[in-house]
Amino acid sequence: MSTEAVQQTSIEMPEGVSVSLKGRLLSIRGKLGEAKKEFDKINVNISADGNRVVISPFSKKKKDNVIINTVTSIINNMVTGVTKGYTYRVKVVYAHFPITVKTKGKQVLVENFVGERSPRVSEILGDCKVTVEGDDVIVKGVSLEDVGQTAANIELATKIKRKDQRIFLDGLYIYHKEQGS
Repeated sequence: MSTEAVQQTSIEMPEGVSVSLKGRLLSIRGKLGEAKKEFDKINVNISADGNRVVISPFSKKKKDNVIINTVTSIINNMVTGVTKGYTYRVKVVYAHFPITVKTKGKQVLVENFVGERSPRVSEILGDCKVTVEGDDVIVKGVSLEDVGQTAANIELATKIKRKDQRIFLDGLYIYHKEQGS
């Protein structure tokens, strides 16, 4: 049995960023908005002390100690989101049938995809903003998880099945990821 010390990590919040913790729900608020994350399924103790977040594992097991770095990355991504934001760019690619992309409420509609009559639909998650500029679809938001999953949903909505994907290249594809708006 090893007698290793329990690892504890403290994350300082930058100026202009505030932290609140209600139960296992961590909320980080910055100039661009608020990011929330529920830590119910992760075996860590989280406490918010003013302008710091302190993370410690439940036990001395290696499995519980290793998760500290994952939680630290999640919190750092939340801080980056509320201070700089995240932007994903998705390119509309077509060979013959011109694809039209529209947003309607919390959905993105891809019309005339490979000549189909009904539009393909993908969901917009969280507080992401989706705009269409020519052949680019721009997904912006404060939550990296929501922005990434929304862009992935748009890409997956136009996946071509039962055809050779090297020949049928039509679709929407993520081509650029950046921090900052």
